[in-house]
Amino acid sequence: MILVTGGLGFLGSHITLSLLAQGLEVIVVDNLSNASLQTLERLEYISGMYVPFVKVDVRNTPALNKVFEQHSIQAVIHTAGFKSLEESVLKPLEYYNDNVSCIMSLMRAMQRTGIRHLVHLSSLAVYGQSGTTLDETQEFNYTYPNPYVKSQQMVEEIIRDTARTDSEWKIAILRLSNIAGAFEHGVLGEWVPPLPKNIIPLALQVGALQRDAIELRQQAKTEDQTVERSFLHVLDCCDAVLKSLQWLMQQNEHTCEAFNISGELTSIQKLLDEVAEVTQVTIKTEEAHYYTSAELDQLGASNEKAEKLLQWKPTHSIRKMLEDEWRFYQNTLRGQ
Repeated sequence: MILVTGGLGFLGSHITLSLLAQGLEVIVVDNLSNASLQTLERLEYISGMYVPFVKVDVRNTPALNKVFEQHSIQAVIHTAGFKSLEESVLKPLEYYNDNVSCIMSLMRAMQRTGIRHLVHLSSLAVYGQSGTTLDETQEFNYTYPNPYVKSQQMVEEIIRDTARTDSEWKIAILRLSNIAGAFEHGVLGEWVPPLPKNIIPLALQVGALQRDAIELRQQAKTEDQTVERSFLHVLDCCDAVLKSLQWLMQQNEHTCEAFNISGELTSIQKLLDEVAEVTQVTIKTEEAHYYTSAELDQLGASNEKAEKLLQWKPTHSIRKMLEDEWRFYQNTLRGQ
């Protein structure tokens, strides 16, 4: 059985469904702070299976211990946590408390119950450096002034330090690019709140005529002055998680490896142009007020290590990613 933390969130729910599709048993834990039981109902409807769910905050170690004690868990996929770079500047205490406390509680519970297989989902932002071909040998910039980035750097250090003390740990850290898209046929996707934190849901709201325009910063040292980001279809991410899990199960010795899981690099302006083509609506923008916090001009990476060891590479284009997310969003607007 595979435990998925944050398993009712956007990424966690897609990973859960992909694992079920492979015939694996899954148990989901989530505190429902960024998710709802409607997602659980949809998972069970799509899969035609009962999906065990426990409402628990991963930071509650005693409650998490009970989950491990009551179920035959072989591995954990850790997706729980806060993930917005901009929001972390406004709520640093919440980000440190959530992201750092989660991994400490989770690994303590795993140690206590003898479970040593872990796939942790991190971010390319963890490098704290701008670049288009970042690789896993790149040193972290620990001076980058963003609480989310710092919290992820701390989390990875905690994982590595813990793994060094116990030769039975088998861990894969996946440093993800921006994830978007939806499951095939628009049956599962990202539930968009009225005030989204991410660029694609904001743009889709404009495409659905729910919003007049979005603010766009044009301060980057790039060709069109908007930042460049790597975007990955959520199904490519699910494939990377599954292959990481399979790779860990094949390891005979202690391992703790990080992998870049990166998609296609594009500027935000070009992304919005693509959204306009998909939605058939011009995505109007307004010049954003000067953003005083640090911002990485480019964030892309090399997947060479993942291709070599995991036999993984992305197969979906940005266009396909946007089409799938738009289809799901339209379905939600129709109440489907």
